[in-house]
Amino acid sequence: MHLPLHPGKCPPWLFVRMRRLSKALSELIIYEYGTEEYLRRISDPLFFQSMGCVLGFDWHSSGLTTTVCGAMKEALAEEHGVAACGGKGKTSRKAPSDIEKNADRYSLSGSKTEKLKKASRMSAKVDSSCVQDGYGLYHHVLFMDEKGNWTVVQQGLSDEEGWARRYHWHSTDNFVENPEESIMGDGSDETLNLVGEKSEEARKVSVDLVKDNPARLRKYFTGQTTLADNDYKMPKRHEILGCDLSKRDWKILGMVHEHQPKNYEELVSLRGVGKRKLRALALISKLVYGSELDWKDPVKYSFSHGGKDGIPYPVDRRNYDKSIEFLKDAVKNAGLGDNDKLRMMKRLKEKF
Repeated sequence: MHLPLHPGKCPPWLFVRMRRLSKALSELIIYEYGTEEYLRRISDPLFFQSMGCVLGFDWHSSGLTTTVCGAMKEALAEEHGVAACGGKGKTSRKAPSDIEKNADRYSLSGSKTEKLKKASRMSAKVDSSCVQDGYGLYHHVLFMDEKGNWTVVQQGLSDEEGWARRYHWHSTDNFVENPEESIMGDGSDETLNLVGEKSEEARKVSVDLVKDNPARLRKYFTGQTTLADNDYKMPKRHEILGCDLSKRDWKILGMVHEHQPKNYEELVSLRGVGKRKLRALALISKLVYGSELDWKDPVKYSFSHGGKDGIPYPVDRRNYDKSIEFLKDAVKNAGLGDNDKLRMMKRLKEKF
């Protein structure tokens, strides 16, 4: 599914309602199914997209991701057993401190807190450096509950202006071995998936290459570099590997060699090891050892209140407010033992 970039901001009158409705929906799901199921649903691209439509935002724009996450973060700021960390742009860098703050609020152990911080760091590193699909991350939110379960929703901006791609993760310890990640966006024929199943051998060889001595790899780049800070710069048309390394890159690989990473996850997690260096190691493993690479793009995917841009029809504010009040009453009355409205919604689900 395409996610085009849309200019402008969400109208204040709509965002206020999005926050109130997302709060009511979140409370209802958490009350009925618990926080872990709530996080699982957020990790489903189709559920997240549907929730954006219910909230009345653009049905397929990049703004659906950032605005819905923003509304949910504010809605979950109160005590619901779930918190949102990070955000768009510079706010995304606050995810680690947000995690620590909420972990302290939930009295999570140090090991669970570190696990959440690792999930935030590795999910972002994999989608920015290992899934080389032409999209650069600019939005990152980690949703966490009081038990240490988590979901990550992040979005990247295309190198070709005008498109975005959304990435969903859910509580896992596997980040680099064909992880169960859901990606929503337009497919590409030029994606190098370094965490894909077919790239397994290339991952192993990449680790061996840096553990041995990366200086020995220089001969595979001699005379073909197109980077300006090298001793000799070739025109771009002479590029062979598409993975030029600068003097700084070689210095970092030397430091990685001294570190001696024990596996690919540790290699990817090291500071300074990014897209270009991982691509270089993978392509050299293909060139020298014949390691197979995975070039398959891992991308995978009715309105109830209308849409911000009037598609398929303008937001019906009156009906929107009624939906908010209905859900708030349903949760409130359920807490008092009156489940009539909850049963009504279940009957509607069975009927439709």
